[in-house]
Amino acid sequence: MTRKRPTIADLRALKGKKQLTMLRVMTLEEAEAAERARIDIVSIPPDLILDPRYRDAAPTLFSMPGENFYEIGNGDDFVRWAFRMYKASADAVYCSASFATVKRMADEAIPVIGHVGLIPSRATWTGGFRAVGKTASSALELFRAVKQYEAAGAFGAEIEVVPVEVAKAISERTSLFMLSMGAGAGCDAQYLFAEDILGQNRGHMPRHSKVYRNFAAEFDRLQAERIAAFSEYVADVESGAFPEEKQVLHIDANELHAFLRQVDEA
Repeated sequence: MTRKRPTIADLRALKGKKQLTMLRVMTLEEAEAAERARIDIVSIPPDLILDPRYRDAAPTLFSMPGENFYEIGNGDDFVRWAFRMYKASADAVYCSASFATVKRMADEAIPVIGHVGLIPSRATWTGGFRAVGKTASSALELFRAVKQYEAAGAFGAEIEVVPVEVAKAISERTSLFMLSMGAGAGCDAQYLFAEDILGQNRGHMPRHSKVYRNFAAEFDRLQAERIAAFSEYVADVESGAFPEEKQVLHIDANELHAFLRQVDEA
């Protein structure tokens, strides 16, 4: 069945009606795989949306590039950056900067996704990389942040590592499209990193993630094959087995004779 790329209006119309799927993808290959697997939404590095091959690989993915507030600058810088993303076919932008910066972009009709809960770039304020909203007071702070995003004109917000009951209650009380990363099924979309799904991560695996493949083992196998191939090449060069006759070319005997005569005369 043919599908079209969803608009902001399409996603808003689906709020509270079904769970959409979202991935963080980093490469064209991952984006193409997400497209073919019928993922709904992707978060991507800005450089990927600027790649002219991106929309050929992912024509129907609702695509959201993002940068941290400290990587861009002030509100005007964010607006210029967002327009560049929008021109390159972004459907929305992620912004972890201030509510004022979000409003600055929203005032220009740029769809913005904010972030509440565990925000990696601001984790020091919430005690590090841990769950947020486990007390009534901290859960209320989350709700107020969501309402501030609403007032600023954001389209949606990622809600990360928040108790499922809190995330569900907030999602039911906001017009924002809520993207759940470790916050349960009471939001509007489930969000995972492709590298976690593919099992590429050899270090700590987040509790909220789920591994579907073991790419790390495949990478190890490929590296062993790479080393073996390089070692065989070294051995062939040292033994004289490389290059073979099929890997070289020859000059005509008469031309060689003429060349050598001229070299000797020189």
